[in-house]
Amino acid sequence: MIERIFPESGLSGQALDDDLLAAPFTAPGSKTWVSFNFVSSIDGAATVDGRSGALGNADDQHFFQLMRRNADVILVGAQTVRSEGYGGELLSPEAQAWRADRGLPVHPPLAIVSGSLNLDPTLEVFTDAPVRPLVITTAAAPPVRRAALAAVADVVDAGADTLDAGALLAGLAGRGLHRVHSEGGPTVLGTFAAADKVDELCLTVSPLLVGGTAKRIADVLPGGDGEGAGPRAMTLAQIHKAGSMLFLRYVRDTGPSEGPKV
Repeated sequence: MIERIFPESGLSGQALDDDLLAAPFTAPGSKTWVSFNFVSSIDGAATVDGRSGALGNADDQHFFQLMRRNADVILVGAQTVRSEGYGGELLSPEAQAWRADRGLPVHPPLAIVSGSLNLDPTLEVFTDAPVRPLVITTAAAPPVRRAALAAVADVVDAGADTLDAGALLAGLAGRGLHRVHSEGGPTVLGTFAAADKVDELCLTVSPLLVGGTAKRIADVLPGGDGEGAGPRAMTLAQIHKAGSMLFLRYVRDTGPSEGPKV
């Protein structure tokens, strides 16, 4: 049973139906809204043996589907596509029916971020996609790889040499894709955080101690220094729980970022 424990209300301690659980994920359709969804162990690990899926459970996957069903586009990094085995239909039949009933496209497109375009065009994420994916890269991407991927996806640039989060969002908005649901990985979150482009972070806290050398949920591009807009204050909006699993939802404060610490 998934129950809400914050903010306190008459719903506290009760099992919630999908519409109540998903209500906060319905952002305004005409305004760009960038939401990230991650899972972390209680000691801060973002993966177990290189995969985040090992940290989740059925309740986590249920929240995943509710966030996906409200999205105009699902944004994910190339490494996450490879390591997590993306492919085929990303929405459950129930989520597809929910979208159809509301006049939304049954399948939101998948947008894959890759500066190097090191993606095999024969991956299931391309060959079994219910709608044509997007591949978001930079103008400096290798032309041969660009041509190969253009046969299976719409390849678009968002930056000259490195990914520009603002240009990426502008390009998606130009296609009518305003509600951006991102599933990582850490480099994508790190890039958007550095550009101060994160509106919402939904973090599942898994009751596991992982140890080892697993990365945190945000990282920087190879060769990057992680500098950017500085720390961004976020407000805790909701807490749900299922057993010992916590589901935290943070939204950005309306003020400016705090700036770099010195």
